[in-house]
Amino acid sequence: MIQEREKQIYIITLTGSVINIFLVALKLIAGFAGNSHAMVADAMHSLSDLFTDFIVLIFVKLSSRPSDCDHAYGHGKFETLATSIVGFILLAVGLAIFYDGAKLVAAYFNGNALHEPKMIAFWVALISIASKEALYWWTYMKGKMVKSAAVMANAWHHRTDAFSSVAAAAGIGGAIFLGEKWRVLDPAMAIAVSLFIIIIALKFIKSSVDELLEKSLPPKMQNEIMAVIGSVRGFSDPHALKTRKIGNNIAIEIHLRFPKDMSVEKAHDVATEVEETLKAKYGEGTYVITHIET
Repeated sequence: MIQEREKQIYIITLTGSVINIFLVALKLIAGFAGNSHAMVADAMHSLSDLFTDFIVLIFVKLSSRPSDCDHAYGHGKFETLATSIVGFILLAVGLAIFYDGAKLVAAYFNGNALHEPKMIAFWVALISIASKEALYWWTYMKGKMVKSAAVMANAWHHRTDAFSSVAAAAGIGGAIFLGEKWRVLDPAMAIAVSLFIIIIALKFIKSSVDELLEKSLPPKMQNEIMAVIGSVRGFSDPHALKTRKIGNNIAIEIHLRFPKDMSVEKAHDVATEVEETLKAKYGEGTYVITHIET
């Protein structure tokens, strides 16, 4: 099961890498040949996307390693670390795009003329939008299917690259079709997209930091876990629930109260049923600890 999951992650990530290599080369050629600063910046964004592909590949491999004497709960948090790295890269890209856009807008309002891009840059921007949006949906659905936060984070990086290309296309198209006074659309749209990128980056950073700090699962999920536990008969008063995420898996700790006249063997069987029920609901990789009380 783990090997199949790892294989699926490799396929989607390597496919994204090949597409990103092609887009980086195409955008750099179009950016320089088409006299478009926005397209060159967009190429740098795609280059950062390629970099995150390699991060996902490396850390998913590490996270799939089985438990050992030094990591009794496995290596799942390597994937969490990968998600945080992708988030920080997205944040850096967003801030860089914001800075470059603000600098060009300031230069425009100070009376400096902006260069007119050529049609090759516009067409390449449209190609990038279509290919990156398609790659986003494929990567996101695969990430959801294999339950990989790192892959879904990488999918959003594909989408931010598509939005970056939208900004480039809007700016390039405005400069070409509307005239010189509209050339400021390019850096202005880049600033708007950079804010979206920054928000997405902060979301991924927060989720990964919460997991690394072992924040409890959301209240809605904890209530669901208590309902699943309550579906098993033979004990009373399930309490002191503790939960956390460990990479792709979750850990659950619960105290169960049993009748004083129940044998230890019977109590153990019921506790095992609780564990099996939780694993059936949340996956075989779920860590369950039950405390038997009377």
